[in-house]
Amino acid sequence: MRDRYDVVVVGAGAAGIAGLRRLGRGGLEVVALEARDRVGGRAHTIRTAGGFPVDCGAGWLHSADENPLAEPIAAAGFTLDKSPPHWMKQAFNRDFSEEDQRAYRQAFNALDARLEAAAGTGADRPASDLLEPGSRWNPLLDAFSSYYNGAEFDQVSVLDYGAYEDSGVNWRVAEGYGAAIVHFAAPYRIVTGCPVRTIHHGGPELVLGTARGAVTARAVIVAVPTPLLSQGGLAFSPSLPAKAEAAAGLPLGLADKVFLQVAEPDALPVDGHLFGRADRTEIGSYHLRPFGRPVIEAFLGGRWARALEAEGPGAPTAFALEELGELLGSDFRRSLTPLGETRWAHDPWALGAYSHALPGHAGDRAILAAPVENRLFFAGEATHPHLYSTVHGAWESGERAAEEAMAALA
Repeated sequence: MRDRYDVVVVGAGAAGIAGLRRLGRGGLEVVALEARDRVGGRAHTIRTAGGFPVDCGAGWLHSADENPLAEPIAAAGFTLDKSPPHWMKQAFNRDFSEEDQRAYRQAFNALDARLEAAAGTGADRPASDLLEPGSRWNPLLDAFSSYYNGAEFDQVSVLDYGAYEDSGVNWRVAEGYGAAIVHFAAPYRIVTGCPVRTIHHGGPELVLGTARGAVTARAVIVAVPTPLLSQGGLAFSPSLPAKAEAAAGLPLGLADKVFLQVAEPDALPVDGHLFGRADRTEIGSYHLRPFGRPVIEAFLGGRWARALEAEGPGAPTAFALEELGELLGSDFRRSLTPLGETRWAHDPWALGAYSHALPGHAGDRAILAAPVENRLFFAGEATHPHLYSTVHGAWESGERAAEEAMAALA
C-alpha cells in the first residue's frame, strides 16, 4: 500500500466496489481500504458444511427486472433463479388457513395503500400510525416490517417508506449474491484488514489514519454503514456533526438468518414458506428448500432478532428449531442439523443489516449523501433516495460518488 493516492475509498462493500471500478476507468490512482479480511460487506456468501452456498446477508435482487446488476451478473456466468418468492403463503396451510391468509393479504394491501397515501401528504410520522387499531393482523404486519425494514413500523418513517421504489420482481443468484458482488471487485486495488479510524480534512490534503499508518488523498469516498458514522467508529477532524446526526437518523435495522439442513427434504415443498405464527411479532419467517436444496433459511428481524442476539451465540438457532418443532412436529425437528447463523448487530464493521429512516428523518438520506468541501463524498445504501436497503442501491450510490469525485478532481 502506498501512502498517497488521488482517491481513497473507505469500505469495500457493494458501494465501495462500484465506486472503485468507476474510478479505475478514470485513470486515477485509487485504492479501497477495507476493515474486514474480506470484501463484499453485507453481501456475503459462504459455503456450508452441506456443500452448498448460502447468503448470510443480501440474497435477493430486488426490482430484478430493472436492477442494473442483473445483466452483468448473468453475463459473468452466474445463474439467476427467477422463481417468485412465496413470502405471503403458508406451506400446508399450517396453523394458518387459506381464508386467514387471504384476510392477511387484504390487510397488508390496505396498510400499504394507506402508507402510500400518507406519504403523499408530505407530513412525516411513524408508519405504525397507519395500522388499523385493534386489527388481529397487526402483530404479523409488524413481523413483516421487521424483515422488510429491519425494524417494526413504529421505527419507520412514513415518508421514507413511500420513497422506496420496487417493481415487485425478485430474483436470486444460485451461486450467491455475495459471491457475485465479490466477483466484480478489483483485488489489486483493495487493501483488506485495514480499518480507517480518522479522516483529517483541515489541511490542503486529506489524511486518513489507518491500521497501517497515515495515507493522504486528494479526495475520499466514505462507504461505511451508518452506525460507524453516528457512533464514532470513523471520526472526522474537524468533526462533521451534520453527518453524524443524519447517520443517527438512518440506523441499521436487523435481519438475521439461521441455516438448517433437512435430513428428509422431500417432506417439504421446494421454495415453500412458513410463518412461525400468525398472532405475534416475535416469530421466524422460514424459506423452505431454496433452489431445491435440503435446507431451511430462517429469517429473524427487528427487536426480536436483537433480543436473540443478546442471549448469545446459538440462541437464534435454538429459537428456530423450537418454532419449527411446534409447526412440523418433534420428529421433524430432530431431523434438522444447524449449519450456521448470522449476528449482524455484533459485526463491528456493520452493527446491523440495512438502513431505515426514523420517523421525522426521511430527509437525512440527502444530508448524508451531500459532499463536504467537494473532496469528501459519501456512498452506501443509506445514501440512496429511493433504493436504500438494497445492493443495487448501494452500487448506484458508489458510482454516483465516484462521478462526483472525478468531477471535483477534474
